[in-house]
Amino acid sequence: MPDVAVTRTYNLGDLIELVAEAVPDRTAVVAGGARYTFRQFDERTNQVARVLLDLGLEPGAKVAMYSWNRAEWAEIFFGAFKARVVPINVNYRYVAHELEYVLENSDSEVLIFERTFAPIGAEILPKLPKVKATIVIEDGSDEDAGAALSWHDLVDAQEKGAIGNQRSSDDLYFLYTGGTTGMPKGVMWRHEDIFFAALSSGTGPISSPEEIKEKSLPEDFARPSMIVAPLMHGAAQWGMCNMLFAGAGVALYTQRGLDPHEIWSIVERERCMGLTIVGDAMGRPLADALADGTHTYDFSGFYRVGSGGGVFSPAVQEAIKAQIPHVAVMDSYGASEMGAGGMSAEGGARRFTVSAELDVLRDDLTPCDAEEIGLLARSGHIPLGYYKDEEKTAKTFPVDANGRRWSVPGDFAVKDAEGVVTLLGRGSQCINTGGEKVYPEEVEEALKSHPDVYDALVVGVPDERWGERVVAVVQARGDARPTVEDIGHHCRQTIAGYKVPRAVTFVDSVKRSPAGKADYRWAKDTATADAQG
Repeated sequence: MPDVAVTRTYNLGDLIELVAEAVPDRTAVVAGGARYTFRQFDERTNQVARVLLDLGLEPGAKVAMYSWNRAEWAEIFFGAFKARVVPINVNYRYVAHELEYVLENSDSEVLIFERTFAPIGAEILPKLPKVKATIVIEDGSDEDAGAALSWHDLVDAQEKGAIGNQRSSDDLYFLYTGGTTGMPKGVMWRHEDIFFAALSSGTGPISSPEEIKEKSLPEDFARPSMIVAPLMHGAAQWGMCNMLFAGAGVALYTQRGLDPHEIWSIVERERCMGLTIVGDAMGRPLADALADGTHTYDFSGFYRVGSGGGVFSPAVQEAIKAQIPHVAVMDSYGASEMGAGGMSAEGGARRFTVSAELDVLRDDLTPCDAEEIGLLARSGHIPLGYYKDEEKTAKTFPVDANGRRWSVPGDFAVKDAEGVVTLLGRGSQCINTGGEKVYPEEVEEALKSHPDVYDALVVGVPDERWGERVVAVVQARGDARPTVEDIGHHCRQTIAGYKVPRAVTFVDSVKRSPAGKADYRWAKDTATADAQG
């Protein structure tokens, strides 16, 4: 490609190049045996971009990444943006029909996958004529990948120098939601909007792309943060970008299964300054590992545990804090359709200080009064909508009477007189018992502060008298089996009586997604079957 004068934009590929110019020798990515400085990572992502361009992909083309956490995930993520194509996040737990749906819905033209997943790919690819190329990443398995090209052969053969193409702040970033209520939906963001909505917490406000070079953290403070959550989840992508754009780097957790002691060992070895997780599903095992007395870790220089994308209860936050008293434990609210909404305020995991762009609205999109329940909403830097779904786009991104466009994902909230918002929960999970509304997350928070409760989900099951009754699906600690009465007495210390579970179903393990998202459909089926049995 000929040398041309290019203008830097808020394209995420431009931004990572600018950071690499500012701090080329700092550690950017550590993942398993891979280790890149910012200069090396910039060169590697240039090679990736050339591979994608050599495949004939036009700006806006989609490239699906079907893999566990590994260095290649980060390489493809930024390399795709440099080539002006769109990486598509694929859940590595998908079965064939789910993978087929996402590839078809996204119009993906390239599928990059770990060899382990070759059989699923072989099953569905004949039904996907838009997929023009498949590329396999070696993972030690011996599955037959058919005609797939070799990832490392393709990338290693490319030039490392800058691409030199003109990118745009309007280029697209997609994030496919977890599909907890129906099939996943592709949320479409402009690069500039997603940067300011979710990826700039490490840099603070900037007025031009070039200014990001001046916002890198000081040398003695710029150590990696560890990303435990899977990169196919928005919280992990956003956590990675926030650190990289601040010139601080990331250590990616690459094991297939949560090993708390391995995570803490990496934190110690890499002298990580922070840890990014998704809620209690990751926080509870990490806290328990510190408390089991089998290992001692050097946490000097480690100062932050942050969570996003899932409920991070005060009980689990306190359990981590008890083991590492000097560490700040923080929760954040965010949504695929909204970006990063705010950081936790004092007093609980569901209370947030908010920005000027956030508010709590009535159904008619007018602001709620203090203590009035409404829907949490954001304006300003918000998505364009859902890919190929105008009806859902119009519902989630409505325009008010003044012409102001909002993102309203469906989370109920209440604002106090000081402007602190308490998040109540998603309306689709709300339980109506005798005319009273019960939001499961509030009850789950109370349950998980019980010493015998390891994890819990709360659902409504049919009740002849009340319409629905509140039922807890509980994973207990060890052999403990707290009674309904014991649980009720404990919960009444913090929540109203009508919110207290009327029955408890014990399970060996609470079912969640790889990113810790609650599977309320499974919980409701489990609780209903137990009630009928």
